[in-house]
Parts: sequence; C-alpha cells; structure tokens
Amino acid sequence: MFSPVMPTYARLPISFTHGGGVYLYTADGTRYLDALSGIAVNSLGHSHPVLSKTIADQAARLMHVSNLYRIEEQERLAARLTELAGMDNVFFCNSGAEANEAAIKLARLYGHQHGHESPKIIVADGSFHGRTLATLSATGNPKIQQGFEPLVDGFIRVPFNNISAIESAAKKYDDIVAVLIEPIQGEGGIRIPDSSYLQAVSQLCKSHNWLLMLDEVQTGVGRTGKWFAYQHHDITPDVLTLAKGLGGGMPIGACIAHGEAATILTAGKHGSTFGGNPLACAAALAVLDTIDTESLCSNAQQIGTLLVNTLTENLAGNPVVKEIRGKGLMLAIELDRQCTELVKKGLDNERILINVTADSVIRLLPPLIIDQSQANDIARKVTTLIETL
Repeated sequence: MFSPVMPTYARLPISFTHGGGVYLYTADGTRYLDALSGIAVNSLGHSHPVLSKTIADQAARLMHVSNLYRIEEQERLAARLTELAGMDNVFFCNSGAEANEAAIKLARLYGHQHGHESPKIIVADGSFHGRTLATLSATGNPKIQQGFEPLVDGFIRVPFNNISAIESAAKKYDDIVAVLIEPIQGEGGIRIPDSSYLQAVSQLCKSHNWLLMLDEVQTGVGRTGKWFAYQHHDITPDVLTLAKGLGGGMPIGACIAHGEAATILTAGKHGSTFGGNPLACAAALAVLDTIDTESLCSNAQQIGTLLVNTLTENLAGNPVVKEIRGKGLMLAIELDRQCTELVKKGLDNERILINVTADSVIRLLPPLIIDQSQANDIARKVTTLIETL
C-alpha cells in the first residue's frame, strides 16, 4: 500500500495511541512494556505529569521567538547544564546530529584559529554521530554511508578503545585538532571501553592541544547512572553534545563548551532557527528537575545493576549468549548470531519493545523511572525471547 511518508524506516506494523509510565498502549487497550524509551529519549517514561503540565503551560504562554532576542527559558537551561557539567556555555539546537554538527564546526574553526589549513578530527570505528552529511562522515559505519559519497573529509578513523592507535595518528598527522568519541558506543552495540580509556584520551588531548569532544547524545542526562557518562572517569571534556533524553520527548540538542572551546563560536558563526525555543527549553528544565527530585540517576544505577545481575543469572549457560554488559540503564546482551527477528517476536509474543543493534546485540534502554518489579519483568521477557533461538 502506498504511503505518503518516505520509506526511510522499516516500520513495524503497530501504532500506539497513548502511554503511561513505562507502558505504551494500542487503540484496543493492549499494553506493551517499553524497554527502549523511544531509543533513550523518553527518560521520564510516557505522560509524566510534571513534564506534561510544563509543556502545556509553556505552550499556552509562548512556544517560539527568534534567537535574535533573549530567551529566559534558554538562559535558565544553559545555566543549569553548565553547572551540572562543570562547563561554560551552550549552543542549543534540535537533535543529536545537529549538536555534533556544531561540535565539528567548532573544532574546524578552532583549528583554523591555531594555524591549521586542513584541520582533522579523530573519530572511532563503530561510532554513530548522526545522519547529516558531516556527522555521517564522522560515523564509523560504512553500511549507512554507502551511496552518499563523496563524504566530508577531515576525519581520521581509529579503532575504539585503543589508545595506541590515537598515539600513532598523532605521529602521522600534524593537523589534528580534536577527538570526537562516544564514552559508550550505543548504536555500535553498547560497547563499553576500558576504565582507563577516557582518561588516557583526555591526557593525550591536553598534551597535543586537541579538543576532547564527547558525544553523549545517548549516554547523557542520567542514562548511565550519573548526569553524564564522563563523570564516571574524573575528566571534563572541552565539548559535550547532548540530545535524546534531554527533552524527555521534546526535540532539543545541546553543544556545551568549556575553556577555550567556549570562545570559538561567536555571532554569525553558527545558528538554528528553532534551537533553544521556550517550549523545548521549558521541557528540558522539567526533565532535569524531575531527574534530580526523584533521584533518577541513582535509580538508573541501581536498577541497571539489578537487570545485569538478573539477566546474567537467567541466561547462565545459554550457549547463544556471548556477553551481558551495561552501565546504568544502557544495557546489551550480545549473542553469537543475528537476532533482529526478536524485535517483532518481542512485540507479538511478550508485549515488549526492545531493539537490536549491530545485528546481534539486544539493546535495552528503559525509562529512568523504571522500578524493580518492571525490571524483573523485562528480564523475564527478554530471557524467554532468547530461549526461542
């Protein structure tokens, strides 16, 4: 059947009409357990009363004005984010790809200001930074790049979680200006680096006068059990990008800068028509307030540990399971085979929303509000699905 919507997604044959907490519902009232959160977006679950009321109240007052004028909600959100991150200022946009695009532009301008005619950025294999042409070029996935050549140049690709590869690149190229990496690779399969990796990258950046740019579009805003994943490692990046969970469902992205990086983008160098509008910023402030008042960073850490332990116990001895790993409520069950069919089986048989990434990794990203009983339900349903293989 013809659809007026471009077929850019292989959509599943289901539609949801409403949601509440960690559950989504179809028109006939069938309930589904959401273990995906709109791919790490619905951090407060569905229809959270604080977020819903904030959006309604703000929409009744003011939704959008141009960035040609001061926006009080934007200024309050920027102050809150810089305080939480220990950084200096923020550029607001509408998505993670746009936040990373801003970071790439910032790094190039930084490079030119330091005398590099062709500034280069180190990125990692297996990464995902977005689908705009520059962020697609930075992404370490040839499959999604295919057909969009020529890609944007200026990126040096190295293996993830490999310090020696970055050191080798430093010896080979004299025009490197930044490293852009995810603290945990999300689309790449919830790949968690060695505990010393980020600190080593940070030290290399300092010694070479490079910018350390962390893509926390998926890991940020409480997902890993701290406000930002880098806070597990006692470092501060020069540039931090956020989106997804920041708005709790409202589109918003942020590129946060620190130190010299905070002085690079000046008037006329970058912009966004909708970025940082009052509605999106009010929603993000409500998300941050709720994560704080409901202790959801701590909840993510505790429930994430429970999920890993329960899944490990349930699946012990199962020959198809290669590894179970996670940080907070960002979890993966890596199997020894392709398992994309489990997504539809999950909907049809277990009434659960899950995701498979990197073909063989079941990815779980439940809302930060999830409780112990709901986590046990996820573990039971996922275990049943894996046992069908």
